[in-house]
Amino acid sequence: MLIGVPKEIKSHENRVGLVPSSVRELIAYGHHVVVESSAGIGIGIEDDDYQEAGAKILNSAQEVFACADMIVKVKEPQPEECKMLRAGQILFTYLHLAPDPDQAKGLIASDAIAIAYETVTDDRGGLPLLSPMSEVAGRMSIQAGTHCLEKMQGGRGILLGGVPGVAPADVVVLGGGVVGTNALRVAIGMEARVTVVDKSLQRLRELDFRFGNQLNTIFATQYAIEHYVSKADLVIGAVLVPGAAAPKLVNRQLLQKMRPGAVVVDVAIDQGGCFESSRPTTHAHPTYVESGVVHYCVTNMPGAVARTATFALNNATLPFVLAIANKGYRQALMDDMHLRNGLNIYRGQVTYKAVAEELGHNYIEPLIALV
Repeated sequence: MLIGVPKEIKSHENRVGLVPSSVRELIAYGHHVVVESSAGIGIGIEDDDYQEAGAKILNSAQEVFACADMIVKVKEPQPEECKMLRAGQILFTYLHLAPDPDQAKGLIASDAIAIAYETVTDDRGGLPLLSPMSEVAGRMSIQAGTHCLEKMQGGRGILLGGVPGVAPADVVVLGGGVVGTNALRVAIGMEARVTVVDKSLQRLRELDFRFGNQLNTIFATQYAIEHYVSKADLVIGAVLVPGAAAPKLVNRQLLQKMRPGAVVVDVAIDQGGCFESSRPTTHAHPTYVESGVVHYCVTNMPGAVARTATFALNNATLPFVLAIANKGYRQALMDDMHLRNGLNIYRGQVTYKAVAEELGHNYIEPLIALV
């Protein structure tokens, strides 16, 4: 199979779909790889590094899309990339289609096979291709939130961990999954007063066992969310419904009850966000203020630590890229139900139920579509 790696064109996105070690592995299995010139330059990977691994360098994204059987990316295809996709071509990347009807329309019109990293599953019920970036984003959320709490950034002027004689900040994490757990680790490590709110008692028990009296665990009810969010200095939105739009846990009425200069970091913004007031931002302009509250809603947070994020992502995606290349997409999807769960769009049909329901499209089961 011929695998293509274009340079990411989303604002301030320096990650890349494949690193040289992944390229070398694919070539060892008899496949061919083409990489757009400078695709890895943002994380210190030169064209020569790809060539030494056996890839061929092409001058433009158009050339990569035109010849590749499978496109491996990081972020969702931008409108100009959707137009370059062709019938029967495989696209393997993050899609986050539920809040993005225009992208869905473009992918449907392309007649391509679009497999989303974020809905591929594993035997334990996890999301193995989303987890590495969730780990990064969870840890970054506290880092970003701490910066936003500085007075010059519009925040309350609070040091997250306080100092002797001065109280630390109150941090509330909505959701105790991968993002939330990693946010908790960093916030607790910085000696903030930390509360996690989650609807799973089992997950709260696990977090209580892990962090002990360093963490306040609260069962999610409307009252609990209102009580803790209104008193927080920093709130992390870390909820996830796989493939679907995030639930709006904090409405504008509650936002108005928060302290002036408080900060919200909406890690769920890729799926529409869990604050009613959230709207996508970029690394170039990461924040805005509404009702006196600083909002950080960058849609590609791990892009800020692109080198770490790229290698973490490649560790997870490479086995699936190899399976698709070695078997062909149809056999790979038929053989592996977890990879099949990643199939969102197949030849003009929506094959992920949550996406179909959210966007009002007809849904067809992947197994039926593939026959």
